[in-house]
Amino acid sequence: MPQAFSKIPKISYDGPSSRKDLSFKQYNPDELVEGKTMKDHFRFSVTYWHTFRGQLSDMFGVGTAVRPWEDGSNSVGMAQKRARVAFEFMEKLGVPYYAFHDRDVAPEGRNLKESNRNLDSVVKVLKQEQKRTGIKLLWGTACLFAHPRYVHGASTSCNADAFAYAAAQVKKAMEVTHELGGEGYVFWGGREGYSTLLNTNLKREMDHLAAFLHMAVDYKKKIGFKGQFYIEPKPKEPTKHQYDSDAAACLNFLREYDLLKHFKLNLETNHATLAGHTMQHELEVAIAADALGSIDANMGDILLGWDTDQFPTDIYLAAQVMLSILRMGGFTTGGTNFDAKVRRESFEPEDLFHGHIAGMDTFARGLKIAAAIRKDGRIGDFLKQRYASWDSGIGEKIEKRKVGFKELETYALKLGEVRTNKSGRQEWLESLFNQFV
Repeated sequence: MPQAFSKIPKISYDGPSSRKDLSFKQYNPDELVEGKTMKDHFRFSVTYWHTFRGQLSDMFGVGTAVRPWEDGSNSVGMAQKRARVAFEFMEKLGVPYYAFHDRDVAPEGRNLKESNRNLDSVVKVLKQEQKRTGIKLLWGTACLFAHPRYVHGASTSCNADAFAYAAAQVKKAMEVTHELGGEGYVFWGGREGYSTLLNTNLKREMDHLAAFLHMAVDYKKKIGFKGQFYIEPKPKEPTKHQYDSDAAACLNFLREYDLLKHFKLNLETNHATLAGHTMQHELEVAIAADALGSIDANMGDILLGWDTDQFPTDIYLAAQVMLSILRMGGFTTGGTNFDAKVRRESFEPEDLFHGHIAGMDTFARGLKIAAAIRKDGRIGDFLKQRYASWDSGIGEKIEKRKVGFKELETYALKLGEVRTNKSGRQEWLESLFNQFV
């Protein structure tokens, strides 16, 4: 088969001083950071939907993407050809993983039976390409938001038939993910929410969503799928309010419906921004609950109020993200998935490489900064000292629940006035962080 990227060499690490455009300046997959290679730290993944299906359209105009391998059809044959192109790209980029929605890799049929048959036809090619290249499936998922049948949602639809169809679609997507050796499966509630409460029975819809996820857990056990389940939070778009609005909302939902032991979170930077949070906040909320599983690496534009899915190029942000992940001990599941797309103006095939190289270099630089901060120790030491009163005495007793209000009242009466704690030193800490960037 002719190569789609015949003029693009395999992307190599050439170091910070290199002026070669198509090369890594920071990401060296074999470089050890805190005893682990960069490749193992990140577990980088390419998304099928943006990179190979995105046409760079927006609400104001049609797509601009130039993709010479496309023939304009939505046929199975084109889908199989596209799969081979995708693996050529990923092999040259040097990423170990990819991720997809079911309808990304194979076309929707006239009915579910035909859609499943189409998917099976493309999965054969995906298996061949995985074996040829060694590239693995990080996670799969089902597209439960694009088709008109899901206009009112999927598992939260007011139409029980839509719920049933969605369940059948997820069943097949899970089977395919399992067949391809996928290491996880993501649930993203694209239309699991509402536009107005005037036509919404919120409690009933939440109950239905929980029932759907319990069914998925049951089927996972039945087919012997050992991969991790994830929920990906997002506050809005396309609905006004989505039930998986942020990390805290997801964790509360999972606890309420006894699902927390079966799920971790897949957090996306741009979704955190839309929720009014920083990515570091979302990470720390998930980590505190031992529920961080994977991340979608992108960023938004602070001047735009929607999900722009830009490639991450903010080194400061990447350093914050990696500092939280290193403190957690690194990924034990999931990875760093580029849910990102090149800009509408960046329409040539070569731009796909530039976008991913920029993202991978940014995260590599962020990792090295985070590791240097940890090795320096001053920020960590300050944090430890700030909470020193909890490591012994009354603080230790409170944390171990050895005292109650009565005992604390007795303690406070003897205490007199509380002495002012030391300064929070925010400006010094931010300045210190900047010294490593």
